[in-house]
Amino acid sequence: MDSLDRLDDAVAAAAFRRLVRHLRHRSDAQNIDLMGLAGFCRNCLSDWVGEAGGLDKAAAREVIYGMPYDEWRAAHQGEATPEQLRRMEESVAKNA
Repeated sequence: MDSLDRLDDAVAAAAFRRLVRHLRHRSDAQNIDLMGLAGFCRNCLSDWVGEAGGLDKAAAREVIYGMPYDEWRAAHQGEATPEQLRRMEESVAKNA
């Protein structure tokens, strides 16, 4: 059994909440850059939360972003550059 599967659920939940709060605080870390580096972003986290908890997309995104997604986008998201898009595509290809 993988050690991750032996991690106490309360500990895992606390670490997850800390990660989400960190991402909320670091709104300067753009989703496109997270995708380009790690192959996942806030939207991925919200999709995973929605799937695990039976939430619709809007509700799951509000859990992760701490506000409606469109509001967060208007306040924090810039236009992606061609270089950011290229890095994201290369990174996402590694997820397959």
